[in-house]
Amino acid sequence: MKLIAITLTVFCLVFFGCKNDNINANKSYKEIQEKALSLSNTGDSIKQLEALQLYEKAFNKFPDSIDEYSRYDVSLIASKYKKFDLAFRELKYLAGLYEDEEGYPGWSYILDEYAEEDYKNLKQDKRWEVLYSKALIDKKQFFENLKADEKEFFNTKKSKDLNAFEAEELYHYLKTSNNYLPKKKQNYSISFKINDTVNTSYFIHLPKNYKPENKYSVLVVLHGAVRGTSLSEYETVSNLKYFNRFYTKYADINNVILVFPKADKNFNWMLNDAGFFMVPKIVKQIKAVLNIDNNKVFISGHSNGATGSFSYLVKQPSPFAGFYGFNTQPKVYTGGTFIQNVLARSFINFSTDQDYYYPPNANDSLNVLMANLKADYKDYRYNGFPHWFPEFDESEPAHKILFDDILKRKRNPFPKTIEWELDDNANGNIDWISDIKLDTLKQKESWHKTLNFEINKWLKYSKNDSLIAVDVNKKAFDFPRQSGKIIANYDNNKFEIKTSCLKAFTINISPEMIDLKKPVKVYINNKLHFNDTLNFNKSILLKTWENTLDSNQLWINAINFEID
Repeated sequence: MKLIAITLTVFCLVFFGCKNDNINANKSYKEIQEKALSLSNTGDSIKQLEALQLYEKAFNKFPDSIDEYSRYDVSLIASKYKKFDLAFRELKYLAGLYEDEEGYPGWSYILDEYAEEDYKNLKQDKRWEVLYSKALIDKKQFFENLKADEKEFFNTKKSKDLNAFEAEELYHYLKTSNNYLPKKKQNYSISFKINDTVNTSYFIHLPKNYKPENKYSVLVVLHGAVRGTSLSEYETVSNLKYFNRFYTKYADINNVILVFPKADKNFNWMLNDAGFFMVPKIVKQIKAVLNIDNNKVFISGHSNGATGSFSYLVKQPSPFAGFYGFNTQPKVYTGGTFIQNVLARSFINFSTDQDYYYPPNANDSLNVLMANLKADYKDYRYNGFPHWFPEFDESEPAHKILFDDILKRKRNPFPKTIEWELDDNANGNIDWISDIKLDTLKQKESWHKTLNFEINKWLKYSKNDSLIAVDVNKKAFDFPRQSGKIIANYDNNKFEIKTSCLKAFTINISPEMIDLKKPVKVYINNKLHFNDTLNFNKSILLKTWENTLDSNQLWINAINFEID
């Protein structure tokens, strides 16, 4: 069975509930359809054949209400019990669609991975070969259209030769240039290369009246259940529905661009670092072709997606302005959770009191820790809701809070103070400090302290599916490796740096941070290490632009330091 069909079945059962009362002539199409669906899902042959009769009743009585999932379910049952005319009637309709209600192309009903088993009985009929041949042609055309749409999406005006500029002139050009073009569509499925052998895709939803002369905020939405999802050749408008329907509603109201990446258990934002590059790289890709406000790029997600959002906050927050999570487990799975790193940005969590993924008492302890740190962190608790809170209409106010925050929040690309801890050199970049290198053989400084707390209760489902609290004895965060830390601040051309267990780092310079006419002084661990004037360095500026495409955080020079 098609994966989307399984998803829709669950969705229907959760939202509407399949009733067991007798059908009568006054029932609506939806009531009859729900009863048929419940019978179909039993796997019992008598009940499934009864479901066919109910579907036919609904189709005849309410011909204008027939939904595509019902047609699909009929085709499955009819194929199983060799009712070929009925099966081909519905399959012919579905296969002829340009795209169904979820945005999936009609040919996928014939060619997807489930069709081989679902329609094996139909292969003895000549009509199957006709459908199959047409589906192959439609599939080829579909991917040609996708390729053409993607090419159009990445079109820009011809850029000037950056090498032709003098350094200072180049800086001002990059700050103000606009090579963007209008877009023909509102929704795009974009292919994304993970490595030489693995690809996935992401879905982009633009404001209805996108204009390239205007700057736009971006919200990247990370899906959950990364252990159970698959990478995809293409993505559809189903990203805008169900769990994400309120993202779509408020993004449209507020002219926010939405981005939906697709991950799996091997390449994702939580379980390992093999796919952690995906979100920053996707953001860079769209910056090349859409007029993005670099100081208003945000990440949100639910469940594993919320954990991913939190992980970007404490590992690689530089391109982003703020972070959000629904039913978050605030923990880094790939190393230490250095909670002080939250000070670099903000996080808003939407938690529930019936969440098996992370218990309310742990969120309470985290709230106290964040308050003590004076972090820009908020937890909105919604009582009476389970882990899948975004499914409920009652989650709409939470989404409004999120978008209200997006409207008012901007990244400060040049914060006066940076406090950053790491246990992996790959996470050694934070705003104007970069290329931090560890030396964990050095003596740890007394001010280099790692924060944690105990979790004593966890919620879990019992054998009869009731939620119960169980005693646990666990730390909130794991620290599998030794870490290093840096605390840095600047003011009036003076940088003061403290380090612990580090051997090197770089200070990146913007003319918005210092007065280029005066010397820059850098003190590291109370010793003067640099005292000189700085100017525009074209090679550093070009490298910065190539790496980030961030016109609001451009480095015109850099000072590299080795720590004794």
